Amino acid sequence: MTYRALCLTSAIALTASAAAAEMNFNRIASFPVVRNMAEGEDTNRVSSPEIISASADGMTLVYSDSPLGVIGMIDITDPANPQPKGNVTLEGGEPTAVSALGNTVFVGVNTSESFTDPSGFLMHLDMTTGDEAGRCDLGGQPDSTAVAPDGSFVTVAIENERDEDAGDGRVPQMPAGHVSIIPLDADGMMQCDAQIRADVTGLAEIAPEDPEPEFVDINANGEIVVTLQENNHIVVLSSAGEVLSHFSAGTVDLEGIDATDDRAALVFDATLTDVPREPDGIQWIDTDHFVTANEGDMDGGSRGFTVFNKDGTVVYESGVSFEHAVAQIGHYPDRRSDAKGVEPEGMEFATFGGTPYVFLLAERASVVGVYDMTDPANPVLKQLLPSGISPEGAVAIPARNLLATANEYDGIEDGAARAHVMIFEYQEAAAAYPHVTSAGMDTLTGWGANSGMVADTDGTLWAVNDSFYAFQPTIFHIDPSQTPAQIVKAIPVTRAGRPAQLMDMEGITLDGAGNFYAVSEGRMDRGNPHAIYHIQADGEIAKVIPFPKEIMAVERRWASEGITLVGNTLWIALQREFDDDPANHVKLLAYNLESEEWGAVHYQKAEPATGWVGLSEITAHGDHVYIIERDNQIGDAAVTKKIYRVALADMAPSALGGELQVVEKEEVVDLLPYLTSTGGYVLDKVEGLAITEDGTMWVSTDNDGVDDHSGETMLFSIEGAL
Repeated sequence: MTYRALCLTSAIALTASAAAAEMNFNRIASFPVVRNMAEGEDTNRVSSPEIISASADGMTLVYSDSPLGVIGMIDITDPANPQPKGNVTLEGGEPTAVSALGNTVFVGVNTSESFTDPSGFLMHLDMTTGDEAGRCDLGGQPDSTAVAPDGSFVTVAIENERDEDAGDGRVPQMPAGHVSIIPLDADGMMQCDAQIRADVTGLAEIAPEDPEPEFVDINANGEIVVTLQENNHIVVLSSAGEVLSHFSAGTVDLEGIDATDDRAALVFDATLTDVPREPDGIQWIDTDHFVTANEGDMDGGSRGFTVFNKDGTVVYESGVSFEHAVAQIGHYPDRRSDAKGVEPEGMEFATFGGTPYVFLLAERASVVGVYDMTDPANPVLKQLLPSGISPEGAVAIPARNLLATANEYDGIEDGAARAHVMIFEYQEAAAAYPHVTSAGMDTLTGWGANSGMVADTDGTLWAVNDSFYAFQPTIFHIDPSQTPAQIVKAIPVTRAGRPAQLMDMEGITLDGAGNFYAVSEGRMDRGNPHAIYHIQADGEIAKVIPFPKEIMAVERRWASEGITLVGNTLWIALQREFDDDPANHVKLLAYNLESEEWGAVHYQKAEPATGWVGLSEITAHGDHVYIIERDNQIGDAAVTKKIYRVALADMAPSALGGELQVVEKEEVVDLLPYLTSTGGYVLDKVEGLAITEDGTMWVSTDNDGVDDHSGETMLFSIEGAL
């Protein structure tokens, strides 16, 4: 069998027929940082890689891990196979940032007893031995760090962050922050006695007495730029701590954004005016220009990035363009967007192959925007990279054609993915992500949480979203012949012309007359019925077929996960056992459209190694029905992600309430190798299976609407498996 991944196209400045010599960034490895814990340690503790740097030879990644109170290191001698180098425990404080110089690293360490009594120091560590080479008291709570390109000094943003539970969470809250500048000697050792504490009070229009320096960067001339996020201000300093320029970060008007209320729908029809940029990350792109990531904090967040001249002139404003591009690839975080949208936070700048790039990290959307900055007044979005959950920091290693991101969210408490460091390579190859886009549509169309899927006779695909978008149930028409696959139409599912509610569509099939059958996974505690819906081509629900009383008497929450039509019979895969099912047996439920009779057979699923195993999809092709069987495990813990088939000749339904025949199943494909083909960890929700007339199998994953999820949607084909 063969596998075909889908790649990025002209939707964001690439063409579908890209030449073989085209260079792109593709993920080659994912490293769960829990691997850096020593044998015998409690691996159920939260671990969070935040700010990341690299040794001079590019062979070691080093990151701060505040929850664990450690500095973690990763051996990337073979970047496609990263290996743990362990953690260095910091006594008495938590790391906030790291910046490498040679084979040593400077670590900002927060030792604050309270918001009103902040303290911290800058530690110098040898990455080879883990030994401390020096420390300097900083006179406050450190945030970000940066080393001058010539190695002559290191600077630290001393934030002295505010208490968000005091004074309505607003500034001013004293004591004020400052910028610490520490000279380095010829051996790279800190000269603590020569430390400069640059005063940046009295500059901002907002709370000038209480600047909160957030992020620092240094250009080739030794000039320091620092964001005062809560103050919506930017300051440029000399290496001696003199203020060279300062200015407000300004405001932006935003049109075409998703509403800030929780509608469980993606509707980009809202407007916000005079939104403060409130930048977080900042990076010089040359000695005259820098870029800000406009995350927002107290009152703002303009959802994109801005290119400034160091005199304060705005050279370029991205507005909503970045956010719209993210929505088109299914990464818009509806439930977490609030007023800040995709929330760009961190960034990196580097030159690869002669092209200057900015890498913009969207914390809530879990994606990295790759921008060509050849013309600072006209940045070009080249790629969107999948980055694990909540990318916080990034480091580029141009000498090795590598980029690494630190993704801070650890889902151990939520049953989600653990925190990862992702490694990308700048390579002569087509872009491997995204797999699906809506970028070619006339109307901006966000999407996500795609579950069931079916193939049409012309080779196109139909998919449905689930109840994550409770106020926007939709059928998507997808053309997989394009790369990436193109959503060409979105059909709202309606009742009496209004968006249908109380639905959780988990499966879709065609009725042979241009219409659809969809099955909804019931949730009786929320009023969602278990039912089959006959939906017209325009999306209007024509008929509802409720589940019979025999099923409702034994139903459980985890129910319908797929539907297919065989002759006059609809077959529905139930995900897990109901009250009357033997252990590890689930029903394949049958409904005869002519007689309106219900029946079922039993399907024996694998006994779970951990968690549970259930069915996620069913589709008919030829003489068989094909079924996705999966566990609910992620990453290395995943065991069962498989496609099985059952002969139609064996699918003889018995009456409900009595003994059911157990059908024989045959394994067709183990999906685990396909689920790691893009260098990421194994996603748990393999939920879509469609088979075209020529026997090509299309498999898709559900991204949970980017809620405690990386946002990645995989759609890939498998040929020659039948």
